[in-house]
Amino acid sequence: MKTVNGHKIIEMFEQFSPKQYAMEGDPIGLHVGQLNKPVTKVMIALDVLEEVVDEAIEHGVELIIAHHPLIYRPLKRIDTMATGGRIIEKLIKHDIAVYAAHTNLDVAKGGVNDLLAEALQLQDTEVLVPTYETVLKKLVVYVPEADEQKVREALGKAGAGAIGDYSQCSFSGKGTGRFLPGEGSEPVIGTKGKLEAVAEMRVEMIFPENIEKKVLAAMIKAHPYEEVAHDIYKLENKGESLGLGKIGVLAEEMTLQQFAEHVKRTLDVEKVRVVGDLQSPIKKVAVLGGDGNKYFTTAKFKGADVYVTGDMYYHTAHDAMMIGLNIVDPGHNVEKVMKKGVARILEEMCRDYDVEFIPSQLNTDPFRFI
Repeated sequence: MKTVNGHKIIEMFEQFSPKQYAMEGDPIGLHVGQLNKPVTKVMIALDVLEEVVDEAIEHGVELIIAHHPLIYRPLKRIDTMATGGRIIEKLIKHDIAVYAAHTNLDVAKGGVNDLLAEALQLQDTEVLVPTYETVLKKLVVYVPEADEQKVREALGKAGAGAIGDYSQCSFSGKGTGRFLPGEGSEPVIGTKGKLEAVAEMRVEMIFPENIEKKVLAAMIKAHPYEEVAHDIYKLENKGESLGLGKIGVLAEEMTLQQFAEHVKRTLDVEKVRVVGDLQSPIKKVAVLGGDGNKYFTTAKFKGADVYVTGDMYYHTAHDAMMIGLNIVDPGHNVEKVMKKGVARILEEMCRDYDVEFIPSQLNTDPFRFI
């Protein structure tokens, strides 16, 4: 298997969770260390606490990808006698880089909120609070007839040609390609200094902007020519809508009491806070990881019977009661679903590289129930 450095791992991660998905001002990206080094072990963590860093040191980890930023506000000092400074000192001494993916991972397809909706077994889900619309582009590439299928399949595997619930969507048209190989060329077809005409296919496929590098790399690898004639167009077609939270339905209706037990079981929490009549029927569910206080009216407007989110404020809970919206608050820490979820995604993306992804095993929830 091939070795890989931190830059390549983050490049692939950002195809899945691009920085442009993040909310304005969110301190995402590299927080400590460097990426220009070989990486064999990556830890996926919710929080970067001192015990998490100790866990990473014990496992020989070179890179931590965390959901909650280590440095959320600008630092005025690094006091290594204090816990915060000691964390940074340990990271630097053991050459462990820390990269944060916060609201961009909340928004990403397959990210935190998709993982929470999947855990809650919601069906027919859609975005709760749209924040980002995917930019679509179209690739047009000219391929010798004999290689058309190979190139189309490679582009499809790279993610091009996805339209709604359909994949590998493409258009092909037949034509003639002409070229004159120069002295420094090594033509697959034709002869140096002689104008060549080749029966070619024009292949068209759309793709979301964030996977452009991956799509072009697949095209170049599969194409027989040393110089690949291609065009890329930015489209005005509306792309996929992404955003914070998900809303969907349960397979079977439950009471609020039953649903609260369902949340405890599926999200692996000891206790939940509940607002509303425990006998209320629950069918349509909105969920938003972390602190979702701002969006409870959106959940109600979209028809949710219950809103699952963390850090619910006292007066916000009263406001929810007044508009008839039930609340289940399982705490902020349920975002821990991202540890195994992100590790699984990166394992698949990096299957050709000699690198291991380790979900942190530590419970970083600061709250205990007595």
